[in-house]
Amino acid sequence: MSPLRSSRGRPADPAQELPDRVHALGAALDAGGDELDPEDAERARAVVGKVGERTAIAGGHTVVALAGATGSGKSSLFNALVGADVSRIGARRPTTSKPTAAVWGAGDAGELLDWLKVEARHLVGSPAGPPDLDGLVLLDMPDFDSREASHRIEAERMLQLVDVFVWVTDPQKYADARLHDDFVRLLAQHESVTLAVLNQADRLTPEAAHECALDLGRLLERDGIPNAKVLATSVRTGEGVAELERRIAEYVEGHQASLRRLSADVVTSARTLRTEVADDEPRVEWLPRKDLDGALGRAAGVPIVLDAVGRDYRRSALRRSGWLFSRWVGRRGPDPLRRLRLGDGSNRPVPREEEGDARDVLARSSIPIAPSSARSAVDVAIRGFVRAAGEGLPPRWERAVDGAATGGNDSLPDALDQAVLGTSLRARRPVWWSVANVLQWVFGLVALAGVLWLAGLYVLGLLALPRPETPSVGVVPVPLLMLVGGALVGMLLAGLARWWARVGARHRKAVMAGRLRSSVSAVTEERIVEPIAAVLERHRTTRENLDRAGR
Repeated sequence: MSPLRSSRGRPADPAQELPDRVHALGAALDAGGDELDPEDAERARAVVGKVGERTAIAGGHTVVALAGATGSGKSSLFNALVGADVSRIGARRPTTSKPTAAVWGAGDAGELLDWLKVEARHLVGSPAGPPDLDGLVLLDMPDFDSREASHRIEAERMLQLVDVFVWVTDPQKYADARLHDDFVRLLAQHESVTLAVLNQADRLTPEAAHECALDLGRLLERDGIPNAKVLATSVRTGEGVAELERRIAEYVEGHQASLRRLSADVVTSARTLRTEVADDEPRVEWLPRKDLDGALGRAAGVPIVLDAVGRDYRRSALRRSGWLFSRWVGRRGPDPLRRLRLGDGSNRPVPREEEGDARDVLARSSIPIAPSSARSAVDVAIRGFVRAAGEGLPPRWERAVDGAATGGNDSLPDALDQAVLGTSLRARRPVWWSVANVLQWVFGLVALAGVLWLAGLYVLGLLALPRPETPSVGVVPVPLLMLVGGALVGMLLAGLARWWARVGARHRKAVMAGRLRSSVSAVTEERIVEPIAAVLERHRTTRENLDRAGR
């Protein structure tokens, strides 16, 4: 067991968990896009690429790196584990400038070392006795605190690729801030593939060495590695070297260390990116849309259109139910809907007499342009909707929501105009129009017959011709009764129809208001809601995949 293992235990099967984790991280990167920090996202993509490269390398080797500060004695410890003076040791610092590899077993590690870019290689072979180290690739790393920048860069590069870390420190530098802040703390998620070694323990008394080991353990716990244990070693006396070999052998056995390391890399990247998304996102279907739809409707000229619908209904009703001899007056006024270039909702311009009118080509309505107050109301409504949609999201995601909602605002007026133009504003002719029309014709013809009858009697009187007997009702001649009765009842029916036309116009406006609301709502959905929903869906996908990758 690793000395830095916590009570949480190792993953049950890293080989099975890793593919799911890396797939989830890749999906999160694809969904998150520009809303994730570019540097963190780039590092995460490098991890995804590294997983693919490392798992494609055959051989089942485990790469263990001895990493430490200058003078910690890691090269001496490396030679002690190898059993030969492979790595150069000297008083001049820094000593180790390039990584040196020692390979146990007969398996070919060439492809792996080429991937690691390690040129210095030493074959140890397969020792007869325990511990079983077949498949071990042990690296002596450059000093991570070297005065030479190239050495530090090489050490940092190698630490991104190895499977197991053995942090080698000494009684003088075990609390070094660079070790803890720049390396151990950043690799806290890798505790299952981490060993801590307090080397050169022979410089202290057993009691002092024990206190230093406990203090180092507390520092490691502060770095995020709970229940940390530290192994004390001494190359000069041989203390702890055999125990270190045994613990390294535990990592080599089963060849799972590389998978655990890669899985820890994925977890670390996922948890870093997870801070860049919220714990939840608003649901679009729960956002208040009433103000937004209302503002867009007013900007689209819906009140103007509804007023024209009402006038058109009353005009059409009176043309069919008004008094027969005054209907021509209603025909003289302009068609309210035709003036706005609105009609049957076929999304084609209403023909105009003016030849070459540009609106015939552009299929635009003649609804007056919305006043500045209406346009301002739209901006306010959109901003309010965007604030509700982005509530609780990190700044990058808030900006993405805002951009999705306002990105197509330049074409929004045209889209609203086309929505109104494409809405059918006609409906089935009411039955009462036909009934009133028939009655008006009946009463009109009765009045006309009375007029003709009286005119005929008048002409006969002028010509001194004998007149037929005229029937009467009481003292009122029937022709006069027909004229007066037909005219009076027709005008009374026209008055009743005018009142009923106002009632019908209100109903027609309500029906058309529903249609126009649906058309405007469709524009709202397409131009504002759906783009925002796409951003929130990407946020949800990113969040869920990061949770899956970093669990």
